[in-house]
Amino acid sequence: MIKRFFIAIVLLALLAGGLVGFNLFRDKAIEDFFANMPAQTVTVSTVTVEPRSWTPVIDAIGTVGASRGVDLTVETTGIVKELRFSANDRVEENEVLLQMDDAVQQADLVATRAQAALDRQALERALELRDRGVGSAVSLQAAEAAAAASAAQVQKLEAVLQQKQLRAPFAGTLGIPRVDEGQYLSPGVAVVTLQNLDTMRADFTVPEQRLGQLRIGQKVRLTVDGDDTVFAGEITGIDPKVDPSSRLVSVRAAIDNPEGRLTPGQFVRINVELPQEDDVIALPQTALVTSLYGDYVYAARPKEGDGEALEARQVFVGVGRRSGANVEIVSGLAAGDVVVTAGQNRLSNGTPVAIDNTVDPARAMGQEATAQ
Repeated sequence: MIKRFFIAIVLLALLAGGLVGFNLFRDKAIEDFFANMPAQTVTVSTVTVEPRSWTPVIDAIGTVGASRGVDLTVETTGIVKELRFSANDRVEENEVLLQMDDAVQQADLVATRAQAALDRQALERALELRDRGVGSAVSLQAAEAAAAASAAQVQKLEAVLQQKQLRAPFAGTLGIPRVDEGQYLSPGVAVVTLQNLDTMRADFTVPEQRLGQLRIGQKVRLTVDGDDTVFAGEITGIDPKVDPSSRLVSVRAAIDNPEGRLTPGQFVRINVELPQEDDVIALPQTALVTSLYGDYVYAARPKEGDGEALEARQVFVGVGRRSGANVEIVSGLAAGDVVVTAGQNRLSNGTPVAIDNTVDPARAMGQEATAQ
């Protein structure tokens, strides 16, 4: 019995030893396979570092409004007789938009004009009598006063009639009517909004540290989320004081609005162009990788011992200003370095690389930013 038990223990020990030995052999074989397996070449796109001209910008956000915009209202009370516009109509300056009931004023004007005509005739007779030497100076003065008073009354009633009309103070585009025919209006009630959309204004703020870099007439570029169009303009006003609570300076720019694509009240992104600088090293932002240890790029450099093959090398860089799709590099790279702009997610130090720049999204983004 003891002999059988001893044999079983020995067999069990041999089996366990065999399993452990097999696992160690398998792990060693797998490790040797991966250690000796040649690294796969990764195809990347690159850009050669060259000093170039750089146009720095001040980034800001703001709101656009019409260069001329107002909510129109009437000057006097009355009933709306006729609306002569529809929503989004384009109107010219002094065009009649609304006519109020003016029957009473029209009748008063007719009577006053008749009285004015009668007073003019009386004045003419008084002048004729004076020329004959039979009229008195007192009669002439009374006739002149009566004629002047009636003429003034006619002008007054004509002005009252004009107040019964709502006219466009400038050319522009109308909004949605806020009143209906037959409605009783009083001064201060908004009838419709009128906006001149040919030229817009953009109001935005910049930090007080940037105040010294702003000038009247400085060029700006403006974009709207969801629209690739770049709108051009220039600064027309800079607030002479800094807001003490926010430490920001208010700025206004005039923006060209072709085809009326900008709408008052829209949120916009603004770039204020600063003077151009030369000999600046800049890369597409797609080349830059950010990590906890700092910003770095991958440079394609000749492999040691094989001058024809290229491998990726991680290079930590100092990052400066950003403008559009580009970022300024202040340290870590020199002119002539070849930097990877696409495919970094498959790279590590020493990875063999092959360059193919036929399809380079980073280059396309850079060209688009340059065109803007």
